[in-house]
Amino acid sequence: MEYQRLIKLRERLYFTIADLAELFGLKAQSAMVLCSRYVKSGRFIRLKNNFYILDEKWANFTRDDFLKIANFLQVPSYISFMTALWFYGVTTQVPRNFFESACLKRSKRFNIKETVFNYYKLKKELYSGFIKKEDIFIAVKEKAFLDSVYLFSFGKYKLDISSLDLAKLDKGVLAKTARLFPRKTRFILEKLCKI
Repeated sequence: MEYQRLIKLRERLYFTIADLAELFGLKAQSAMVLCSRYVKSGRFIRLKNNFYILDEKWANFTRDDFLKIANFLQVPSYISFMTALWFYGVTTQVPRNFFESACLKRSKRFNIKETVFNYYKLKKELYSGFIKKEDIFIAVKEKAFLDSVYLFSFGKYKLDISSLDLAKLDKGVLAKTARLFPRKTRFILEKLCKI
C-alpha cells in the first residue's frame, strides 16, 4: 500500500512535506518524520529544506530535468556559463554532473549525489539576457558567453577558450550586450572576438 502511494510521487519533479502529508493523509509533523526516515534509508533525496525527490528518479533524470532542478535550487537563477554554452552547442566540453547558473543572491554550491550545482552571483544590472525555454530559465548563448568572460576577467572563473566555437555567436548581439559589462570584460571580449 505504501509503495503504491509513493509511485504517485514519480509524476513530480520534486515534492514537499505538505505533498507527502496529503498523499498519506498525515499531519505535517508526521510527514516530516517520514521524510527524514526515507532520506536516511535512501528512498528520498533531500534537495534543500522541505524539498525532496525519489532516489529512483535521480538515476533516470534527463539533461533538462537537471537544468530544471538547477533553476529550482536557487531562486531566482538562470542557467549560464559553460552549461548554457554546452546546451547551445557552442562548446565541445560536455559537463559531467556539473551545472552552472547565474544568481542574484550569494554564490553557492550544492552537492547532491555527486552532482554539483554552482551558482555565481552577478550584479543586478547584469542579471538579464535569459529566456524561458522548455520550462528552463537559460541565458541566450551570447549572454552565457559574456557572463563567462565577465567572471574570467576578474579571475573568478576558468574559461576554456579552445573548446568554444565563437563563430556560433552573433557579434552584433555580443557588442550590444557587452555595453552592460565593465571595461575589463569588454577588453577581453574585444581580444577574443575582434569586435
